[in-house]
Amino acid sequence: MKNNTYEIQLRPTVVADLDTLFEFQLDPEANHLAAFTSKDSTNKEAYLSKFTKLLDDPTVNNQTIMADTIIAGSIAKFIMEGDAEITYWIDKPFWGKGVATTALKDFLTLETTRPIFGRVAFDNLGSQKVLENCGFVKIGTDKGFANARQTEIEEFIYRLDR
Repeated sequence: MKNNTYEIQLRPTVVADLDTLFEFQLDPEANHLAAFTSKDSTNKEAYLSKFTKLLDDPTVNNQTIMADTIIAGSIAKFIMEGDAEITYWIDKPFWGKGVATTALKDFLTLETTRPIFGRVAFDNLGSQKVLENCGFVKIGTDKGFANARQTEIEEFIYRLDR
C-alpha cells in the first residue's frame, strides 16, 4: 500500500533480514520508547538465536516492512499467555511518516486472528496513535519491568476485535 511518502510492502521475514533488524533495536531512543525489550539488547548472538527460532514457529507471523526497496522495520503476531499480540519496530528514519500505520493496516489484513492485543509504554505516544489509527481500543493498563529503562513502568493495553 502506498502511504504519503513510500510504497509499503510486507513480506515474510527471512534469516537474512535479522542483521538489519538487530541494528534497528540498538538505537537508545527507540529502545527507551519500546521499553519492554530483551535483557541485553546488544547481544547479537542471543538476538539471532531467538529470532531464527521464531521464524520457524507456526504460531508467530513475522513480516518485514519494506519502504520502497529498504527494510524499514518488522511486524509480528505472537501468542502470549493464550492471547494473540502484535509487535512492531520501525527504524528511526521512518518515524512520523505513516510507515507503522500503513504496515499495521496491511498486516491486519494478513493476520486475521481476533481479538488481537497491543501493548505500549504509557509515554510512547507515537505507538499509541498507530494502534488507535488502526482501530485498536485502549482497554486497560498493566505494570511491568521495562528492561530498557531498568524500572517498572505502566503500559497501556489495546484490543482489536474486528
